[in-house]
Amino acid sequence: MLQRKRSFGRSNWSSDSSAVVPKGHIAVYVGETQKKRFVVPISFLNHPSFQELLDHAEEEFGFDHPMGGLTIPCDEQMFIDLTHSLNSF
Repeated sequence: MLQRKRSFGRSNWSSDSSAVVPKGHIAVYVGETQKKRFVVPISFLNHPSFQELLDHAEEEFGFDHPMGGLTIPCDEQMFIDLTHSLNSF
């Protein structure tokens, strides 16, 4: 399988869903139709802006995430912008 990676500070994504997630990070799937895999620091989970995304994911999917991992139904560019701003803290 072709593997692509793009770096966003400490966040990145890979089309290879078997890629190893570094300690202290979590893989999430982001997108409204086509999902992309991002790896973000666990510390993002405590940030209010990220928690809003998690609340939206809970409303849409409950605990049944179709990708087998945490799925966040939001625009990919919005997620990238959010992770950029969280990386600057």
